[in-house]
Amino acid sequence: MRVLDRGRLKTNRTHSAVIEISGAGPAGLSAALAVVKAGARARVYERKSDVGHRFHGDFQGLENWTTETDVLQELHQLGVKTDFEVTPFSEVVCFGPGGGERRVRSTEPLFYLLRRGPDSGTLDQCLKQQALVAGVEIRFNESVARLPQGGVVTAGPHRADAVAVGYLFGTDRADAAYAAISDQLAPGGYAYLLISGGRATLATCLFRDFHRERVYLQRCVEFFSDRVGIRLDAPRRFGGSGNFGLPKALSKGGILYAGEAAGIQDPLFGFGIRSALLSGAAAGRALAERSPGAYTAFYRRRLRGYHKSAACNRWFYGRLGDAGYRKLLMRYPAEADIRKRMRRAYAPRRWKQLWYDLYLSRHYPSVLELHAGCDCTWCRCQRQSNRE
Repeated sequence: MRVLDRGRLKTNRTHSAVIEISGAGPAGLSAALAVVKAGARARVYERKSDVGHRFHGDFQGLENWTTETDVLQELHQLGVKTDFEVTPFSEVVCFGPGGGERRVRSTEPLFYLLRRGPDSGTLDQCLKQQALVAGVEIRFNESVARLPQGGVVTAGPHRADAVAVGYLFGTDRADAAYAAISDQLAPGGYAYLLISGGRATLATCLFRDFHRERVYLQRCVEFFSDRVGIRLDAPRRFGGSGNFGLPKALSKGGILYAGEAAGIQDPLFGFGIRSALLSGAAAGRALAERSPGAYTAFYRRRLRGYHKSAACNRWFYGRLGDAGYRKLLMRYPAEADIRKRMRRAYAPRRWKQLWYDLYLSRHYPSVLELHAGCDCTWCRCQRQSNRE
């Protein structure tokens, strides 16, 4: 006699439909993993032939300073395995305008270095493998313009508020992280050199004057060559962009937006991987549990305050100029724990929330245009009607 698992039977009846997800980046794949973990089925549409095609093996940082809880522990709680190549960094050599140097340290990892792209060991590939093992269906070379049954949109940025350009190359230098803040190298932003395991990423992250990116990148190459002694071995050029307009709404009907598609990104320095994973997982779980409002509640509770705080930090940082950068860096106490300092700087404060709501919201408009009654993933029908 066959015995049915009543709990499993009930779950299958409740989640007979497939939850569809647009985009197979970190937000989309974490959404799919959360859907499966909640007992539902997930289907991901990715317009490229594989994951990670926005990137080329370049290093990025998984920030670990906004909360006291370690980010890897938070990911484990979401059901995301950290089986990708990851290196903790607790020290950064910072250069100010003119080359003045300050070494900052923390007792716990300040950030975790990881690689992005379609290659083995990257965050993107490892998330894909986790999703496939979990039973997620991924349809490559397919995009979805409408989600009439609802779903999650995580299709990446649709506006450039910051631009990063740089080189990937091999090196025999020891693992290290360097940053430079100077409007001569990166207007309103910063330049960086990250070295790990014989690989290096050198880049400039611009928040204005995008059309002169080649000039600033060449200056960065010359600067780090002079200050660090780096030499570019078989360099490969890369580039990318990001947006950080705080969303006025995260959903329309049964469609939820997560990650950079919603503008959920760090406005100060552009560290968006953590918020992409968190927002994607929350969106997937909310739909799987048939409680889409839980996603908005999660965003307001966990992410919105940090976003507004970082936007305020961005506004002040962008007005410092080279004289302000120099004072900020040279006055930093050498014995201070940079992770604790960063956590205080990003902590939601009432005055920052008010400053954002009353003034900055006009400077950081939402990247989303959501229209009632529309099931487009990016409101194409509304733009079409406007043209007509």
